[in-house]
Amino acid sequence: MDRQLTAKGEATRSRIIKAAAEVLREKGVVLTTLDDVMARSRTSKSQLFHYFPEGKDELLLATAQFEADQVIADQQPYLGCLDSWEAWQQWRDVVIKRYAEQGDQCPLGQLTLHLGRTTPGTRALVAQLMDRWQEYLAVGMRSLQAAGRLPSDLDVEERSASLLAAIQGGVAILQATGRIYHLRAALDMGIADLRRVGAMHDEAAVSVAGRA
Repeated sequence: MDRQLTAKGEATRSRIIKAAAEVLREKGVVLTTLDDVMARSRTSKSQLFHYFPEGKDELLLATAQFEADQVIADQQPYLGCLDSWEAWQQWRDVVIKRYAEQGDQCPLGQLTLHLGRTTPGTRALVAQLMDRWQEYLAVGMRSLQAAGRLPSDLDVEERSASLLAAIQGGVAILQATGRIYHLRAALDMGIADLRRVGAMHDEAAVSVAGRA
């Protein structure tokens, strides 16, 4: 919404979105009605349309944004402090746990598929999520570079993009088959490869120091 909301108004709008997210997870996009959301959020029709004047699609887009934010929030605090190999392992465990619990049903995927790429804001929403996620990974790699655990000439943007693509591939297979094996393999191999680069860097540094 473009207009500024009061604290009470923002709380009501957030309550409607969270209620919509809960109902959508239970019933799916197609079967969810505005009456369901009103009942769950304890709001009237006039209240719902006050905050979402364009109706269901506007509410679904706001709910998709909520789900996108939740993807990042569920990985915290580990995603925000990938400054050691131990932290990377903890982050990996959290990601696996999240998607194992979610299974083959992805609320964000269902919402964006229903809204379609032509709905204003849908593609931008997903792109923003991917950009945020990749940047967190890149920041973590830069932290390891600053600590001397990764070579300074490592292409962080390429590495973080590659790891994110591997994760998304694993998630896509999970949604299609219900199997989390591929996501686990993608994460384990991606982190292991990064650690190999770090180990080679450490060995090279020790070798140079030994010759000094």
